[in-house]
Amino acid sequence: LKTSFVHARRAVESVPDADLDKSVKFFGTDKTERQMLILILNHAHEHLGQSIAYARVNGVAPPWSEGAPPAPEKKPAAK
Repeated sequence: LKTSFVHARRAVESVPDADLDKSVKFFGTDKTERQMLILILNHAHEHLGQSIAYARVNGVAPPWSEGAPPAPEKKPAAK
């Protein structure tokens, strides 16, 4: 998975800004390079949502959604 994200990142970073509006074929339809990059982003986001749902069904919450850890209890001041 990490290798896939590294590959995707390198591919995205290699697209020159001047080519973002260049037309490409995607499943028989015309898209721009920009639309393809947005599609990659959206696709990764969908997989993230699926992974979160699967984890929660199995009793695992993503660390960022568990909230801050509880504050330590304060001990009464010594007299």
